[in-house]
Amino acid sequence: MIKPWNVFQIAIKNIAFLRIPELLTGFLFFLTFNASGAESTISLPNVILILADDLGYGDVMCNNPKRCKIPTPNFDRIAREGMRFTDAHSSSGVCSPSRYTLMTGRYHWRTRLQSGIVNVYGSPLIASDRPTIASLAKKKGYRTACIGKWHLGWDWQFNMQDRRLLSPKASANEKSNKEEKKLSAGAPQASKEQQAAWKRLFSKNILNGPISRGFDQYFGTDVPNWPPYCFIENDRTVGIPEEFLTQKMIGGNQASQQGPALPNWKLEKILPELTKRSVHFIDDSSRMKQPFLLYLPLTSPHTPLAVNKDWINRSGLNPYADFVMETDACVGKILEALDKNGLSKNTLVIFTSDNGCAPYAGVKELEKQGHYPSGPLRGYKADAWEGGHRVPFLVRWPGLVSAGSICDQLVHHADIFQTLADIWDLKVAQNSGEDSFSLLPVLKGDKTPVRTNAISTSIQGVPGVRMGSWKYIPAPGSGGWAPGMDPTQSVQLYNLSEDLEESRNLASSMADKVSEMQLLLERLITEGRSTPGAKQKNDVEVIRYPRPNPGKKPAQKSEK
Repeated sequence: MIKPWNVFQIAIKNIAFLRIPELLTGFLFFLTFNASGAESTISLPNVILILADDLGYGDVMCNNPKRCKIPTPNFDRIAREGMRFTDAHSSSGVCSPSRYTLMTGRYHWRTRLQSGIVNVYGSPLIASDRPTIASLAKKKGYRTACIGKWHLGWDWQFNMQDRRLLSPKASANEKSNKEEKKLSAGAPQASKEQQAAWKRLFSKNILNGPISRGFDQYFGTDVPNWPPYCFIENDRTVGIPEEFLTQKMIGGNQASQQGPALPNWKLEKILPELTKRSVHFIDDSSRMKQPFLLYLPLTSPHTPLAVNKDWINRSGLNPYADFVMETDACVGKILEALDKNGLSKNTLVIFTSDNGCAPYAGVKELEKQGHYPSGPLRGYKADAWEGGHRVPFLVRWPGLVSAGSICDQLVHHADIFQTLADIWDLKVAQNSGEDSFSLLPVLKGDKTPVRTNAISTSIQGVPGVRMGSWKYIPAPGSGGWAPGMDPTQSVQLYNLSEDLEESRNLASSMADKVSEMQLLLERLITEGRSTPGAKQKNDVEVIRYPRPNPGKKPAQKSEK
């Protein structure tokens, strides 16, 4: 840090040589420091990172004007007032792995999460000593909050017996055959033993969650379609679950599985409450002198498709489309809160999604009506094809990012980490942010590519490897849920500049390019990083592809 006395000495030297412009610059720089030499936070931008859940690339009107039938005025406003990226990617076609990479600037497949997602009551994925965007912000004196869906694991302090008592099967074991039939018909009742256990379990602190990974505060539901069905604030449940979720809320694109719930829990109240809390955080922060980082991982438009009354049938398409509109309105309230508090000009807003649209949310029905959630892309959530991980990515930062600008460069969620580090003038250690490239030059309008390669995987862990416009998939199909496997070829190669739809597999005719892509993938694995720097270790031995028996899908937990 430059001390005020040093700035004064530079100013005196500049006067001697009549270097007036440098003098003025030095004087202005001097004004950003107080008398004790501590840096003022006035010039540091606030940061709001909004992560939609399962929002497809083509669900944003400005991305897909010809084949999007869902009005998204607030998403579009961010693009109109900032920069829209057309080739931005999440780390995976599903939730948890993408969130890990976004938080840490490191590919998720370097961890134990080689495929699938963090399971119900799963353990923390982010190591306690690994820097996150929130811990970086804390170094610069930021007030930090995470409001929404975490889904990166906690230490719930449950033993095996505790976990057994969380299941309705344990209740059934204590009942008569008649009562068991009633249970299977959809009316589970928590036993007294279970209720006593839940009171004990959910009265404990939940360890190693967001507030131990750099956030001052957390509020959310962790995973809205999974138990426990209650809000969590910081490291405690808000209330004690006393009963199993009403069976009518299970299935049908609502909750996914049975589990402990608060009495009269309503899925519809989740999104409005997250919005309300976020607006309150912005209002509260506006009265403070320190800058803030708000990470808002929305629970929508992922299932539960718990559309509120004012939004039912608003799209004229289906509940998923209604929920996209409600999500857009939520983002609008965040932008309004910034405007109302005079914070818009000094706030960096990033809006993106964790992966593509889920095919089970009514995609076929939507496409019959002319709406294409993946736009021109092949595949959907869970796939290694572009529709699985090419995501909306919009950035607004008045005064630095040109309004209405478009960037066609290859970028990745991992890049948010180094971008923020550069904005905050923080030096990142060699063993952190290993796959993160700074987007700051791009935001300033530089056309030079910031990265030449990237990797995004399917739910099964199959990598989609990019090198410029070339894409290599070491498997014969999507690696996810979409059909379309080619049994005659074990790998795929596409030139996306000519074939964005990934319809022409060039692997058999371009063996040299396939070999080049294979070598690139192996190098990115063995180096432990994709950025320049010292070689790093992966947490585990990384699985290589293609795998034997590619037609056989490993068992995976689904987010449905």
